[in-house]
Amino acid sequence: MSGRVQGVFFRAECASRARKLGVGGHARNVPDGRVEAVFEGESDAVDAMVEWCRAGPPLAHVESVEVQEESPKGDRQFRVSH
Repeated sequence: MSGRVQGVFFRAECASRARKLGVGGHARNVPDGRVEAVFEGESDAVDAMVEWCRAGPPLAHVESVEVQEESPKGDRQFRVSH
């Protein structure tokens, strides 16, 4: 995600929502100011997470979301990386 997505609790809120939906993966800040999130789980839950990322938490201003499909790695827990 790009835009104002760091310093606005994006990763924490993303993790909370992902855990509630049973989605594994991670969210991390990228040095260029973006946030990278990887989701793994039931397709409806993953779709819901991607849709949430398009707006993010209240203080965020998401300009764009890039979606890439990858092969599952077996992540069952959601982590926040620093």
